[in-house]
Amino acid sequence: MITRYTLPEMAGFWSEEGKFNSWLLVERAVARAQAEMGLIPKSAARAIARATFRISEIERFEKETNHDVIAFTRSVAKSVGPAGKYVHYGLTSYDVVDTALSLRCISALEIIESALGRLRMQCARLALEHKHTPMIGRTHGVHAEPITFGLKALSWYEETCRNLDRLRSAIAEMHHGKISGVVGSYTQLGPALEARVLRVLGLKPEPVSTQVIPRDRHAYMLAVLGLIAAGFERIAVEIRNLQRTEIAELGEPFGSRQRGSSAMPHKKNPIICERITSLSRLVRGFVATGYENIPLWHERDLSNSANERIIIPSATVIVHYMTCKLHDVLAGLVVDSDRMAANLEAAGGAFHSQGLLLALVNTGMDRDSAYRLVQRLSFAARESDVGLPALARADKEVTDRLDKRALNRVFDLKRLLRHVDTIYRRTGLRARA
Repeated sequence: MITRYTLPEMAGFWSEEGKFNSWLLVERAVARAQAEMGLIPKSAARAIARATFRISEIERFEKETNHDVIAFTRSVAKSVGPAGKYVHYGLTSYDVVDTALSLRCISALEIIESALGRLRMQCARLALEHKHTPMIGRTHGVHAEPITFGLKALSWYEETCRNLDRLRSAIAEMHHGKISGVVGSYTQLGPALEARVLRVLGLKPEPVSTQVIPRDRHAYMLAVLGLIAAGFERIAVEIRNLQRTEIAELGEPFGSRQRGSSAMPHKKNPIICERITSLSRLVRGFVATGYENIPLWHERDLSNSANERIIIPSATVIVHYMTCKLHDVLAGLVVDSDRMAANLEAAGGAFHSQGLLLALVNTGMDRDSAYRLVQRLSFAARESDVGLPALARADKEVTDRLDKRALNRVFDLKRLLRHVDTIYRRTGLRARA
């Protein structure tokens, strides 16, 4: 992992020491269960419970054997003396590797879950604070109709809720281990031992394993992490766009000693949101690799192994980093409601075009004629300093059909935003936040 994007909470169990500690945890649980079932001496299990390893020794053994699990078990066995012959007794490598990987994935996902919960609270805060802060909505990058900034943040909140549900589903997927032997058929150790070991570790037996836990579980986890990353990019891209000089409605927090450019002192760039965008692309690339790992030859091959050493730690570490960084952005987000109001005013009321169109249609005017009339007035408003409401009120073709009272209703901004409260009630924000 690149340490630049690895936060302390994640670093430990994806390190080499963390990996070997998780393997040793499984080996100890197996030895304890084997002793309880009379398969190995209790004295051996007690010795293995005190077993240690030395990374330098494992590295030296691996150079000889070209097999990391054998190198690990040799180091562990060496630390317990004569009882070492019972280390890894009846097991195959992936009984240990995959079961330990499940434990590490669960720990990583739970850290992300906690961080995602904190991020959700920031989305909720913005949604509640700016529930009635009007701004122009945009489609294709062009002014459309008014929304509130709160609605935009509410959309982020709802997606974060969905991603929390997906993440919890992925955690459940990963709560499986296997102590079922070389091809998953328990030829040396029976299902009763597996059940006992996994119960101690807080896992469930994989219903039908091969020599490995089926890789659709890991692919699902990566897919969920990819969705989360894509959701973060959606938020980041929106902030980046709204921070553009020409719009300037939002801004990333900018520290008092921060510098935006080595050459241009005036710059405040959305660098964190750009970083989130960049990392999101990487995480989504891991998803495709995870899918490729599902079809293995027969009961197993190693075509998944090398890339999983990269993509699984990297995906969890990066998504956790992105979650924390996006939380910081939202916590310090600069929301310029005055600029939002100014941009709304600069639209010249053209966002009322649909309301005017429908009002004319309701008088009996055919839709195409009404559309052409409103389009002409809207384009004229954009090319002049006179807004659409004023042009419509001065147009005889309009006033012949709509009186002053009807036009006032058409050009009432509150009319366009009257359903905001209904949308909030539908999400149940306060209860869920």
